[in-house]
Amino acid sequence: MNRLRHDGPLVVGGGLAGLSAALEAARAGAKVLVVTPEPLLNACSSAWAQGGMAAALTAADSPDLHARDTLAAGAGLVEAQAARALTDHGRETVEWLAGLGAPFDRAADGGFAVSLEAAHSVPRVARVGGDGAGRAILSAVVTAVRAEKTIQVWDDARLKGLLQDDSGRVVGATIARGDGRMIETTATCVILATGGAGGLYAATTTPATLKGEGMALAAMAGAEILDPEFVQFHPTAIDVGLDPAPLATEALRGEGARLVDGQGRFLLGETEDADLKPRDVVARAVHAARMEGRGAFLDARAAIGEAFPHEFPAVFAACMRSGLDPRVSPIPVMAACHYHMGGIAADADGRTTLPGLYAVGECAATGVHGANRLASNSLLEAAAFGRRAGQAAAKETGGGRARRAETAPDLPEAALAELRAAMTEKAGVIRDAEGLAALLALIDRLEAANGPAAALQAARLIVRGALDRRESRGGHYRADHPETAAEARHTRMRLRQPEILAAE
Repeated sequence: MNRLRHDGPLVVGGGLAGLSAALEAARAGAKVLVVTPEPLLNACSSAWAQGGMAAALTAADSPDLHARDTLAAGAGLVEAQAARALTDHGRETVEWLAGLGAPFDRAADGGFAVSLEAAHSVPRVARVGGDGAGRAILSAVVTAVRAEKTIQVWDDARLKGLLQDDSGRVVGATIARGDGRMIETTATCVILATGGAGGLYAATTTPATLKGEGMALAAMAGAEILDPEFVQFHPTAIDVGLDPAPLATEALRGEGARLVDGQGRFLLGETEDADLKPRDVVARAVHAARMEGRGAFLDARAAIGEAFPHEFPAVFAACMRSGLDPRVSPIPVMAACHYHMGGIAADADGRTTLPGLYAVGECAATGVHGANRLASNSLLEAAAFGRRAGQAAAKETGGGRARRAETAPDLPEAALAELRAAMTEKAGVIRDAEGLAALLALIDRLEAANGPAAALQAARLIVRGALDRRESRGGHYRADHPETAAEARHTRMRLRQPEILAAE
C-alpha cells in the first residue's frame, strides 16, 4: 500500500459540483487534489445535462417564487431553509459561470434566455444551444480548473474507502490508480462529489459507471444517509435499446411536444399543459402505457419539426444515430432512472455528519430536492453548493493519524447485470413489498458470493428505504400503499461502523 500526504482538501469527482468546490477552495488559498476515474468531461452526469440551470433571472420571477416551486415539487420533504439558500444565489451562480465562459443563450436585450419546464410557475431555465447546457457549462469550469496552478488532477483514480482517525474524523481516502497502485492519501478533508446511482438500474439516462459508491462508502464509514429511496425516473428516455438510454429533454415538452401512445392518444390528457406535470406523475403515465402494451412516444413533429437540428441538436443527433428522424416520426420513450434525490446527509456547505467529510452534488442530500427534484435545479445545486463547500473546506486543517480502513471489493459484471435488471423491475417506477423483499434477498445472495461491494451497499440503502416507506410520495410509488401519509417524514439511515484496522 502506497501512502501520500496531501496538505489540502481531497475532492473525489470531476463533475460540476466537485470542480466548483475545487476551484473555490483553490481561490481561497488551498492546495487541492481532484481524483476522478475518467478524464474531465467524461462519464459524469453534469456533462450530459440537457435542459439547463434553473434560476430567477427575469422580472417575472423571484428567488421566493423559485423556492415555492421547489417546495411544491418536493412533496413535503424539501427543507425550506435549504431551498432559499439555493434560490437566493441563483442569479449569482449563473453569472459566476457566465464569467468563467459558460455560453448561456441570450435574449434580444442581452439578458439570459430562459425556457419553461415542468412544475415551474414561469420560464426560468437558462439554456445553452437549446439542449447542450451541461457540457458547455462544465467545459468552462474545466478550463478554469486547469488554469489553477494549485489544483492537481488524477484522472485515472477510483475511491475505494475513506480513512479515519481514532475519533472517526475523515482524514483522507484510499485511492486506486489506473496502473494498479492503491494509495492511502491523507488530506485536511475529503469532499465527495461522486455523482448518483443510475448505474444500479438497467434503464438509466446517466453514465452506467455511477453506482452510488460514494454514498455507500460514506455510509460504511458511519455517515448518515438521508431519504435514499427517492429516485427520480425521467419519463422521456429514448427507447432505442442503448445502455445508457439517450435523453429527450423536458424542454421539448416545454416547447409543446406531446406524449402519446401508439394510436396517437394523449397519455395525460388534451390540455396544453397536461404533459408538464411533475416528473413522477408523467413517468408513471409513460410506464403504465408501456406495461399495457399501448406504447409511449414523444411527438415533437408539430411543435419542433424542421427546427429540430438547431433547436435541440443533442436530441436530434441521438435520434438520427438510432435511425429515427424526430421531424417525421414520434420518438419512442420509456421511464428510466435519472437522478437520485437521496444520498449523504449534508448541509448547504456540504458538511456531513462525519467531521472532515463533505458531500456535494448528486451524491449529497441537502434537503433541496425532497421527494421529487424540480427540473433543472440539480445543476444550480451542484455549482452553488459546490462553491460553498470549497470555501468551507479551504479552512479545514485536518485531524489525527489515519487508521487503515477496509476497502470495498468490486462487483463482477455478471452480478452487476443481475442487480441492475432487478433494481429496474422491483425498485423502479412502481414498487411493492413483495418485490422489494425479493430484491433484498438478491442483494444478500450477491453479497454472500462477492463480498460487501459498494454497489450492493448503495442498492441496499435504496431498497431498505423503499421497503420501510409505506406510502407513496414524489418519486417513490408503492402499488400496495398508493396513499400519501398525512405527515411527511424523512428517512435517516446508517450502516454499521466498520472496524478500523491498525496501521501497518
